[in-house]
Amino acid sequence: MKIVVIGGSGLIGSKVVALLDKQGHEAVAASPATGVNTLTGEGVAAALDGADVVVDVSNSPSFEASAVLEFFQTSTRNLLAAEAAAGVGHHVALSVVGSERMPDSGYMRAKVAQEKLIAASGIAYSIVHATQFFEFIPGIIDAGTDGDTARLAPVLIQPMAADDVAAAVAEVAVSAPTNGVVEVAGPEQFRLDELARSILTARQDSRTVVTDPTAAYFGAVLTERSLVPGDGARLGATTLDQWRTAARK
Repeated sequence: MKIVVIGGSGLIGSKVVALLDKQGHEAVAASPATGVNTLTGEGVAAALDGADVVVDVSNSPSFEASAVLEFFQTSTRNLLAAEAAAGVGHHVALSVVGSERMPDSGYMRAKVAQEKLIAASGIAYSIVHATQFFEFIPGIIDAGTDGDTARLAPVLIQPMAADDVAAAVAEVAVSAPTNGVVEVAGPEQFRLDELARSILTARQDSRTVVTDPTAAYFGAVLTERSLVPGDGARLGATTLDQWRTAARK
C-alpha cells in the first residue's frame, strides 16, 4: 500500500513513516523539505501519484490566528483536490481532542475548519483527535510564563507520548476509513497545573506555577474537561514515568 505522509519530516510524521515502512508499506515522507508544499501546491500531484492513503500530520509554521487559518484551509483544499484527481481512497488527518470546545483559540478554530473541509470533500476519511503530547508540555508552560511565574488552569489533561500518537495514526491509516473521529489519549489523567509543577521540578526549573482557573490555553479559557477525551478513546501505553525514563536515554 502506498501511503503519503504530509508533514512526514516532522516529529509525528517521521515516526509514522518509520512505522509504516516497518510494516512493509510504501510510505512516502512529503514535506517542504522533500519538495512538497501543500500551501503552494508545489509537488503535491506528483507525490500523490498512485497513492492509496494520504496522512496529513502537517502543522502551521505560525500560530497567529489568521495565518494558521490560512494554512489549514489552503493546504487542506489543495491536498483534497489533488487526492480527488489521483483517486486516493482514504484521507487521514491528525487533529486535537477538544478542538470544537475551544472556539476562543484561533488555532483550534483553524483545526475545526480543516476538519469541516475534510468531512465535506466526498473522500473517505478518518480524523484522529489526539490529546496533548508529553513533548509539548514544556511549551505550554512557557506560553503561560511571565517572568518567573507560570499561570496554568487546574483542569484535567491526559497527555500522551509522540510515539503513541504516531502508532495510533499509522494504525488508522491502514484500517478502513471511519468517516468520523477517532480519539486517542494517554493512559493517565493529571491536573495541568500539577503536571507542570512536576515537570519543572524534574528539570530543576525554578519557575513557580500559580493555579489560575482563568489562565488561557492558546487563547482559550478552559473548562474542567476541555482537554480530555470522551468515553471510548483509544489509550496509548506510555505513562509519564515511562516517557521520562525513555527521554533520559
